[in-house]
Parts: sequence; C-alpha cells; structure tokens
Amino acid sequence: MATDLLTVVLLGIVEGLTEFLPVSSTGHLILASELMGYDAQQWAMFNVVIQLGAILAVVVLYWRTFWAVAVGLIQGNPVSWRFLRNLVVAFIPAAVIGLLLHHQIEALLGSPKTVAVALIVGGVAILIIERLIRSANIVGIAEIPLVRVIGIGFIQCISMIPGVSRSGATIMGALSLGVERRTAAEFSFFLAIPTMLGATVLELADKRALVMSGGINWTDIAIGFVVAFIVAVLVIKWFVGIVSRHGFTPFAWYRIVAGSAALIWLFLR
Repeated sequence: MATDLLTVVLLGIVEGLTEFLPVSSTGHLILASELMGYDAQQWAMFNVVIQLGAILAVVVLYWRTFWAVAVGLIQGNPVSWRFLRNLVVAFIPAAVIGLLLHHQIEALLGSPKTVAVALIVGGVAILIIERLIRSANIVGIAEIPLVRVIGIGFIQCISMIPGVSRSGATIMGALSLGVERRTAAEFSFFLAIPTMLGATVLELADKRALVMSGGINWTDIAIGFVVAFIVAVLVIKWFVGIVSRHGFTPFAWYRIVAGSAALIWLFLR
C-alpha cells in the first residue's frame, strides 16, 4: 500500500513538473515507469487522467483571462471571439487524428526507446528553431492569423509520438510561424485544456468496461490529480519567467542529456 502511494505521488510530481515544459510529460511518465519497474499498462489510465490536475492549474492561474473572454463573448467582443476561434481551430487536427489513430498511439506508449530518441531529436529541433527564428512579432492569442493557427494545430499532432512533447511542439510551431515567446507559451497552456480533456474522455471511453466494473482506483487518481495540480501551479509561474529571460534553449539541452542517458540505460540494462 505504501509502495502504491509513493508511486502515485511520484507520478503526480512528474506530471505536474513536465506537462507544460517542452520536455514531454507522457515521455517522462513512461520512462519513470520503466526506471522504477512499474507496470506501464497498469498506470496508463492513471497517467492520462491526472493530466487534468495540471490542466486545472492553468484555469486557476489564468481565471481572469478566461473570465474576460467569457464576458467578451457575451458582449460580442471580436477579440474574445478570435481567441475562442483560435483555440477551437488549433484543437481540431489533434481531435480528428487522435480519434483515427488512437490504438496506434497507444501502442507507442509502451516504447521507452521511442521516448528517448524523441527527446534527443526534439532537443536538437528546439536548438535549431531558436537559432533560426529572427522575427516573432505576433503578440496575443487573438491576434494569431487563422492560417497560422491551423499550422500550429497540425504541428501539435506530432506530439502524439511519446517523447516529442505537446507543449514543445505547439510552442516551437508557434515560434516558427511568427508568434512571440510568451504568447506561444500561453497558447500552449490554453490549448492543453481541450486537448487533454479530449484525451481523457477518449481513454475513459476506451476503458469503459474497466470503469463500469469498478476496476479503477479513484483514490489513487484523486491523489495524483491533487499532486499534479499543486506542482503545475508552481511550474507554470516559473516557466513563463524562464522563457521570457532565456528562451527555450535550457530545455533543449535538458532533453538531449535526459534522452541520451535514457537511451544508454535502456541498451545497457
């Protein structure tokens, strides 16, 4: 029982730490399961559902933004409607492709070597994008042109490969399309809400027989949810400050080092 509780808390911390950083929360959860000898399949649903704890952190930290958008929608404010349009449009590609390739994506979730390689490749990609980006002057989510929003939505789909990072793909895609760093990061935060809600609903639907039979330990999920929420609140504030001052290069080097170490360990164990 104590071991299970430790596992729940550790996975909750990993989720909260990595969900909004461009380092892949799913990839880290898979590697944590492999490193500590957890049954990845046993914890697969837990890992998906506790992501909602991290998502709640965004809602709490940015409640003023969501409130202002809600009021603006009621009042017919065009900025609020563009904000909502951009989130919905960017979410659609992930929703469609996620439904079509759900089982293929699940198969990849059992491959820690895929995660390690994706961490390295993603780190190199971030370094290249950071070096090549010269003009990123779109400020404000509502100001991102529709065609670029569609591009960001499709780029986000690359993160269905575990280890790529949903936030990393979204942020780097936005930067490549001319969105400035802070706006790119916040767009990634907000886009996580429908994306992770959709992933959780899909996972629950896929495991509905297990849910209906009472085979889900909701106490463990509740603890993991709360831990992920608390850690994510702290991480989001820190992350925005780091990005504003230093960009994404520190996370690129972390990915390369972590992916290389994981790959070496996986081949030598």
